[in-house]
Amino acid sequence: MEGLAMLVREHMKADPFSGAVYVFRAKRADRIKLIFWDGTGLCLFA
Repeated sequence: MEGLAMLVREHMKADPFSGAVYVFRAKRADRIKLIFWDGTGLCLFA
């Protein structure tokens, strides 16, 4: 999960702890992952 937060920070130039929802898709595009900061920690839905 920290790897996805690092992608948000470095490649998107955004704050992964802002409360925004970030969506990532797999290379085959048949799966997605969502991460967001809920105020207490990062949540990951896969």
